[in-house]
Amino acid sequence: MAFTHLHVHTEYSLLDGSNKVKELVARTKELGMDSVAITDHGVMYGVIEFYRAAKAAGIRPIIGCEVYVAPKSRFDKAGQQDNKYNHLVLLAENNTGYHNLMKLVSRGFTEGFYYKPRVDMEVLREYHEGIIALSACLAGIVPEYIQKGLYEDAKIKALELQEVFGKGNFFLELQDHGIPAQRTVNQSLLRMSQETGIELAATNDIHYTYAEDEKPHDILLCIQTGKKVTDENRMRYEGGQYYIKSEEEMRKLFPYAKAACDNTHKIAERCQVDIEFGKYKLPRFSVPEGYDSWSYLNKLTWDGLARRYDHPDDTLKERLEYELSTIKNMGFVDYFLIVWDFIHYAKSQGIAVGPGRGSAAGSLVSYCLEITDLDPIKYSLLFERFLNPNRVTMPDIDVDFCFERRQEVIDYVVQKYGSERVVQIVTFGTMAARGVIRDVGRVLNLPYAQVDSVAKMIPIEKDMTIELALKRNPELKKIYDSDEVIHELIDMSKRLEGLPRHTSTHAAGVVISPKAVDEFVPLCRGVDDCVTTQFTATTLEELGLLKMDFLGLRTLTVIQNAVNLINHHREEPLDMQRIDYDDAGVYEMLSAGKTEGVFQLESAGMKNFMKELKPSSLEDIIAGISLYRPGPMDFIPKYIKGKKNQDSIVYDCPELEEILMPTYGCIVYQEQVMQIVMKLAGYDLGRSDLVRRAMSKKKADVMAKEREYFVYGNETSNVPGCIARGIDERVANKIFDDMTDFAKYAFNKSHAAAYTMVSYQTAWLKYYYPVEFMAALLTSVIDFPIKVAEYIMECRKMGIQILPPDINEGERDFSVSGGNIRYALSAIKSVGRSVIDNIVAERQARGPFVSLKDFIERLSGKEVNKRTVESFIKSGAMDGLHATRRQLMMVYVQVMDQVNQERKKSMTGQMSLFDFVSEEDKAEFDVHYPNVGEYDKELKLAFEKEVLGIYISGHPLEEYAQSLTKNVTAVSSDFYIEERMNEARVKDNEKVIIGGMITSKTVKSTKNNQLMAYITMEDLVGSVEVIIFPRDYERYQKYLSVDQKVYIRGRVSALEEQQAKLICENIIPFDEVTKEIWIKFDSKEAYMQREQELYRMLDGEDGNDRIVIFCARERAVKRLENRYAVKGDSRVIGMFGDAFGEENVKLQQSVLKW
Repeated sequence: MAFTHLHVHTEYSLLDGSNKVKELVARTKELGMDSVAITDHGVMYGVIEFYRAAKAAGIRPIIGCEVYVAPKSRFDKAGQQDNKYNHLVLLAENNTGYHNLMKLVSRGFTEGFYYKPRVDMEVLREYHEGIIALSACLAGIVPEYIQKGLYEDAKIKALELQEVFGKGNFFLELQDHGIPAQRTVNQSLLRMSQETGIELAATNDIHYTYAEDEKPHDILLCIQTGKKVTDENRMRYEGGQYYIKSEEEMRKLFPYAKAACDNTHKIAERCQVDIEFGKYKLPRFSVPEGYDSWSYLNKLTWDGLARRYDHPDDTLKERLEYELSTIKNMGFVDYFLIVWDFIHYAKSQGIAVGPGRGSAAGSLVSYCLEITDLDPIKYSLLFERFLNPNRVTMPDIDVDFCFERRQEVIDYVVQKYGSERVVQIVTFGTMAARGVIRDVGRVLNLPYAQVDSVAKMIPIEKDMTIELALKRNPELKKIYDSDEVIHELIDMSKRLEGLPRHTSTHAAGVVISPKAVDEFVPLCRGVDDCVTTQFTATTLEELGLLKMDFLGLRTLTVIQNAVNLINHHREEPLDMQRIDYDDAGVYEMLSAGKTEGVFQLESAGMKNFMKELKPSSLEDIIAGISLYRPGPMDFIPKYIKGKKNQDSIVYDCPELEEILMPTYGCIVYQEQVMQIVMKLAGYDLGRSDLVRRAMSKKKADVMAKEREYFVYGNETSNVPGCIARGIDERVANKIFDDMTDFAKYAFNKSHAAAYTMVSYQTAWLKYYYPVEFMAALLTSVIDFPIKVAEYIMECRKMGIQILPPDINEGERDFSVSGGNIRYALSAIKSVGRSVIDNIVAERQARGPFVSLKDFIERLSGKEVNKRTVESFIKSGAMDGLHATRRQLMMVYVQVMDQVNQERKKSMTGQMSLFDFVSEEDKAEFDVHYPNVGEYDKELKLAFEKEVLGIYISGHPLEEYAQSLTKNVTAVSSDFYIEERMNEARVKDNEKVIIGGMITSKTVKSTKNNQLMAYITMEDLVGSVEVIIFPRDYERYQKYLSVDQKVYIRGRVSALEEQQAKLICENIIPFDEVTKEIWIKFDSKEAYMQREQELYRMLDGEDGNDRIVIFCARERAVKRLENRYAVKGDSRVIGMFGDAFGEENVKLQQSVLKW
């Protein structure tokens, strides 16, 4: 008789199981077993992956779950943590059981979650059909009662569970991992079985695959609980018995219960679940009376064609008919109507919608339905890249919405289809190569620096693994082979690499189902308490469910806000759909590299690329966006060369010219691969997409077959081939090689073209309406001070002044004021949005505020407190009230107290002497400002920084701006993660120089009792953390006081997904950098007349700063000898200014010498 493991935890018992699904199935097959179960803790995350892997290996998959059962009702959410649940193993016997298991697991999350997802006896009774239950491990209710000495209660519970699931569907579970309590329980379970007739089943509580996985699994538990392996009191699985045991090992454990082992296989043979893939489960779209879905889609599409094109020709109509028939034949009519509906709703509500994304932009139907706004005919976009009969997957229309209002569209969909039918989607964070090494290193208590150096030897590349890194990096392989500690670190990490470590909610994915979602997939709760599916987006699509991506694109919000600001002063509203996409001025701006704030083009690398590329059409930018990615970047020089000298382009055969001419002889897009195989070898559109996919996914076997068809043809597939069409065999093979080489990098042109439209729109707005555009851009990054500071610097370069916030002029967002930008009121800390709305409403209703008292009186009782007023004063928002910030700070508390007193009296009906005084005399009682002047510049700026996060009216470093530009090689923004490339501009271990002011310092002791420091350095844009190790701390300690201005040279330390830091190597204070004092004379003659006077002034002066004479007429420069050097302080500068005129004397820092 055979044996089957029925109690199996996989990697999806998160951070508790290290048993990888593929290894589980392979090991089961290796042990000669024909079936195996999956019973993860409270979840079904892994069942589809498990089902597919088992079926592929010829193993019977048994779908199950070890659920948590609440002691009473699942709705009880109180009591001791230890007494909140018991375990129970449930196995699906058939499809009804699988359906009921999904319902049970979903209810555990949606109704019973309390520390764990819990079910109760009520819901078990409701969904018992088709389920076989086992009494579980020592944490099951029956074993728990036995351990407490309550045998009779245990028996009652066992009989109750038998009654719930039906006779023959509940088994008493025997386990033996060498734990004494299990042997006691097993004896009682044998007796209970004889007394009640409930049969036994022997299981092993599997948590890892092989016996030798005990240690990596123990490390995994430490990662989960935040412990180290050396910690005494921590969770552990003692004894090393939680692996996949052979049948012999299991029978050896239970010689007294042969039937318990036999029963496992009998149960397995009863379990037969068939999961259906590829059958679409699309919701029905309700259409107006008189239409069905097909006729309504036709009406909308043909109406749209007439709107989009003035005189559509036969070619357009034929393409539209072909697309519509494909959509109908593939069963996606309702799909298109659903997408059209929510996009139509968004546009009708004034919610910005993107022009399209992904391959959907290649569809004429999508363009006519206004799902996309990019003409697929004009840009040669292919419908088959999006949808064709050879594609078995569902079409994928992802939609970008205004970042701030995306949720409104999701809410509309939920309201239309029902909250039980619209659910968000789960994603899994996995233990990636670098991360797992760091986790394991921490658990093993290894020195941070040692672990960090190993982690950094793993290249940052997509799909990088530790195994691959060992092959690629000889240095890593060397320390792996030579250092035992590192060897163990890497071996343990390899066993845990790739395991899921946590769940999160898909940023944009939503599933829309024809019935309640838990009829098709189990549900769980995300970290933010929202309900999500337990299956990922890919699995949902395989199961035939409709998955939509509702993405929030910040740039759409920027465009919409900029247009709103523009339309405030335009008679005819600006329509972004009608702008000129061939505007020479816009392309000149991009070619000059003035791309700050321009979508997709603002990174330093992109800026340089645009300067080289000199784009002159939208096609150039489409190609630029497609090429500027790791991989295709290598082809940039070839592209630029072809653009600059089109005569140098050589085509392998004349047929390629039409296809590759727009990209100067380079294959840039996936669509070009499809066009090449169609035009040269006679493929149809559907089959050409199969080739494109095989190439991009590097399917070697498919590509070898397709090469043969491409070159020599294939009658069965109706492919003539290149040779039959007069193309030389050698040339055909070379073209296929070129396609294969580039296809792995090639980009989806439809997606790039759609995003280029957004890029161009932002560039157009920046060129024609720079103030409104920059104001909208600043609003979009209001929560990111580093970006605000960057864009403010850009505004100043553009000649746009940034005005401080103002209670009489300012709005909630950044606004336009007389050709300049007024700072947003909502950017002031401690000021809520409702306060701002009250201020704006009061101002609009009763005019501007004329004094501090007027402001406080009119907003009294409207959430304006002392802290709010103080923040307004410090930010400069009250500068227009005819008093200095210092004066306002001195009196605002007194004014608020006075207003509150008067308000209280008026509310109680009391009268004061004040009420009897004439209007003229009342002025005597008004608050008078003390004659204290204004704060000095540094304090004023410090207050701005405190309440705004950045400086507005100046910067403590502005006088050093020129020197900083000259001397630094990196600024603080280079240390932040760039969204497009997902890494900082500075690279790990790169040597850089930064300059700025120390704003904070923390001194710590090392293990060796040496002192080291962490300082924050602020420059004109933002701040960087600098680490100063003991040796350098000792040398440079005297320079490390807060507010000291210094240059630091050091080495970058860049971790994935974190702001980079600088490790200090040298420090030079600003005042130790030699300076030059430039004195300007009108001419050489004018200088000669006063030369002796200058030398007399220099007599007796001493210092390191050299004097430089500049004669304007001759443009001649003379540096006086070092013996005439002085100390360039304010006294000396003042002395020269008095003698030669302030405007003619300038202090400049020399270039830094290290």
